[in-house]
Amino acid sequence: MSDEQGKPDATEASAPETEPVGRHARVVLVDDHRMFRTGVQAEIGRTETTGVEVVGEAADVDQAVTVITATRPEVVLLDVHLPGGGGVEVLRRCAPLMAAADNPVRFLALSVSDAAEDVIGVIRGGARGYVTKTITGTDLVDSIFRVQDGDAVFSPRLAGFVLDAFASTDAPPVDEDLDRLTQREREVLRLIARGYAYKEIAKQLFISVKTVESHVSAVLRKLQLSNRHELTRWATARRLV
Repeated sequence: MSDEQGKPDATEASAPETEPVGRHARVVLVDDHRMFRTGVQAEIGRTETTGVEVVGEAADVDQAVTVITATRPEVVLLDVHLPGGGGVEVLRRCAPLMAAADNPVRFLALSVSDAAEDVIGVIRGGARGYVTKTITGTDLVDSIFRVQDGDAVFSPRLAGFVLDAFASTDAPPVDEDLDRLTQREREVLRLIARGYAYKEIAKQLFISVKTVESHVSAVLRKLQLSNRHELTRWATARRLV
């Protein structure tokens, strides 16, 4: 039900066999699950071997913007689903850092989700790549340095529909129905479809239960659905869960 499911156990992940790389990348980890951040830190943060130095961590949007602004890393590993507005909101608020002429901050999405909506959303927001949490430590280190160099990096299966989405200059929106929803409404929709109660959603998004109810009502009205069961089926059919 939650993003915890499907995340790789750090104790099962293979240790990177990277030789000393002679280069260096300062990285910030943004993920709302502390144990996952700890696992990634243990996997790639052995600077003398990997060349990656983890200079900060954050668990929600506000923390992420604060830490990224303070540390100015070369690369941010960014989860897509975060309390406070999601990875897209982090990208929006860090846009000036991404556009900096000197030492721009670059973002690599690292998520359990392989949904087209999530991938296209963060790429449109300015991320330089998107890899899933099944990636090995060695490949993640390689992806970090490629993003630092300005390359675009995607898990192989994701690269195909990213290319399809941007292949035509007159391509329609990914989903016209979904485009009617605000970012916050999409977050509420996704959590409802995952089976969260209103109270749980309110806690995760730092909003009131009444606000959650208002967002659900707006989503149902915009999508012309009658109840949360229809909403769940709608989200599942679009692989938004």
